[in-house]
Amino acid sequence: MTDKSFSQESLSSSGPGSYFRRLGEDGWAVWIAGVLIGGVLGFALLNPDYKFVSPAYAWKDGGELGSRVFSASNLTTLGILGILYLALAWFLVRKFAGFLVLFLLACISLVLAGNKTVNAYGVEYVVFGLLTGLLLSNLNLAPAWLREAARSEFFIKTGLVILGSSVLFTDIVKAGLPGILQAILVVLVVWFFALWLCRKMKVDDEFGVILASAVSICGVSAAIVASGAIQGDKKKLSYITTLVLLVAIPMLVLQPWAIRYFNIPELVGGAWLGGTLDTTASVTAAAQLVGPLATKAGVIVKFSQNVLMGVAAFLIAGWWAYSKNKVQEARGLSLKTIWQRFPVFVLGFIAVSLVFSFLLSGETTKQVSGFLNALRTLWFALAFVSIGLEAQFRELFQLQGGRPALAFIGAQAFNILWTLIWAFLLFGGLLLPAPDIR
Repeated sequence: MTDKSFSQESLSSSGPGSYFRRLGEDGWAVWIAGVLIGGVLGFALLNPDYKFVSPAYAWKDGGELGSRVFSASNLTTLGILGILYLALAWFLVRKFAGFLVLFLLACISLVLAGNKTVNAYGVEYVVFGLLTGLLLSNLNLAPAWLREAARSEFFIKTGLVILGSSVLFTDIVKAGLPGILQAILVVLVVWFFALWLCRKMKVDDEFGVILASAVSICGVSAAIVASGAIQGDKKKLSYITTLVLLVAIPMLVLQPWAIRYFNIPELVGGAWLGGTLDTTASVTAAAQLVGPLATKAGVIVKFSQNVLMGVAAFLIAGWWAYSKNKVQEARGLSLKTIWQRFPVFVLGFIAVSLVFSFLLSGETTKQVSGFLNALRTLWFALAFVSIGLEAQFRELFQLQGGRPALAFIGAQAFNILWTLIWAFLLFGGLLLPAPDIR
């Protein structure tokens, strides 16, 4: 993943647009997401009966593909969104043709995943987006102007801020103590185990922190949060995000199969999926193969872990500043140091979640949630295509002798087993009464 941040000259320049250049990637993510959320909310409040129409990607056969997905109205909606996204992100992307191709590839990945048969196997757009980018990158088919438009971190951060609109504290409360306990126990134990394993395998701590966060919390999103908190190497972040997505592919297929084959209770299976799969979309896709109760349990557990991203960012930033800065260690930890390392976009995520949880009516939230989810999905689809474009297969084996990849697989295996144990204990009624989320 190349470092595409602004140069010092551009950051210090004055004149039109200098304010926007000084925002930086995190600031841009919050600003753009805020504009999109604010615009949708403002329109909804002025038009409470209006029904937002999200882009359509689902189809069963060729006829429906043409009449539904490739209809004039749907293509117009996607075209408007593409132009809007480019306009909002222009100060960072600055590649007209590159962004348009990225947007087209992102839409294609969503359409491929929208097929009924593909969807039945739990294969989501993340897989198609990643594989498309990887093929173009590793077969040397991606021109420079396309690679330069690929800004996976920025796309993910923008989508994460919008994700806050669907991470509602009221939903998390529905799972009660079992959901909260599982989230905390999984995140804490898996994080420290993963970091311990990295050290045992002589993987450096910077790699270890990003890897541990990705495995224990929520994959790519958590990896980006952790990397921001420690100001990590972009190349290492790219390596981990590629691993996250590659390892997730077999998990999407094998875990639902294991739940059915071993007759794992649906509620337990959903909690297991929610604690191990790395995105809400993947949890939903896999859990739907098990049943509606599994879907509810999985999404709630995943939301509980997502909420911990803000806490994790603060703790990681503080621990890293204290353990790596010997001068600070002698004087006492400076909150300013932690603040400088804290990923600003996480504050946007938390703020949006609080607004949608406590300040908006249920009717307004329901009115806008589907459309905001569609906006978020488009940002994520752009990000996963970009991750593929920024990654090289050979690096998985060459970087530090392939040890980070082995550490990641080992940590993920532990995560799968540890989470299954606690899913049985907490959602199977063994330690506490199973939560009623029907």
